[in-house]
Amino acid sequence: MRNSTELRDLLWQLLGHIPDAGGEPSGTLVETITHVGFRQEEWILKLNGEQDVPATLLIPDGVNSSSPAPAMVYNHAHGSRYHIGRKEILEGRPALLEPHWGNVLCEMGIVVLCIDMWAFGGRASQSESSLFKRMIWIGQVLWGRMVYDNVRALDWLENLDFIDPQRIGTMGISLGSTMAWWHAALDDRIKLCIDICCLTEFNTLVENGDMDGHAIYYYVPNLLLHTSSAEINALIAPRMHLSCAGLQDILTPPKGLDIIDNHLKEVYAEMGSQDSWHLYREDVGHLETEGMRAKCIEWLGRL
Repeated sequence: MRNSTELRDLLWQLLGHIPDAGGEPSGTLVETITHVGFRQEEWILKLNGEQDVPATLLIPDGVNSSSPAPAMVYNHAHGSRYHIGRKEILEGRPALLEPHWGNVLCEMGIVVLCIDMWAFGGRASQSESSLFKRMIWIGQVLWGRMVYDNVRALDWLENLDFIDPQRIGTMGISLGSTMAWWHAALDDRIKLCIDICCLTEFNTLVENGDMDGHAIYYYVPNLLLHTSSAEINALIAPRMHLSCAGLQDILTPPKGLDIIDNHLKEVYAEMGSQDSWHLYREDVGHLETEGMRAKCIEWLGRL
């Protein structure tokens, strides 16, 4: 059986060539907006050596260098709504409940960072399809570049003097869910992973013929020749991982959920961390429910 270092090395190889980003990530503050209970900072981050990355940072009142706070890397969804991007954190989207997650997290005293991923928000000048095609031609993988941006964004975030580097999480719905578990699997700095409505065992999508439910960003060349979702998610153990899924969601086939759940229960039990993994399911489609929201808030309280 491969150890975690070997598997992570393999995954980064499958994620394609990552160009030299040119040193430590940096950022320029563009705007500050005051809200009740928190302030919103709009940044332009230099993460990948190629394209500027718009980012929203939410800082709860009372957080400062003498009182460092936990932080959440929040990942926006897809839904073919390329204009939303990071605005989801404060404006939401149809699949999410209100109040929006930015408000909820700040009320809990958690600093929030959300970046526009490739092809979204302030980076929507190039389409997802054109980016995927260009990158494939030169040995890159769109998903690899997206994951790398998130890792670099965390590099920037954890260097802020009001962040507690031992209390960092990642979360999101749909695309954001997939980013959460990939990022957590590849990056031990993540102490809590919350994925909503997109934990998927790849082979069950093939069996069900539902590959088109996911957009093209989702597909990593040769991935199924080497590994599975269950094996990738096992890299998060023994750290905290909550997954929420809808049994009617074509993106999360129940058979695949069972495969992952059974595997992770074994892995976490072997590590003596049974309470650090939980799969919460409801008989719904691709959307957040009140039950999911309550379960997420419960686990956020453990960060």
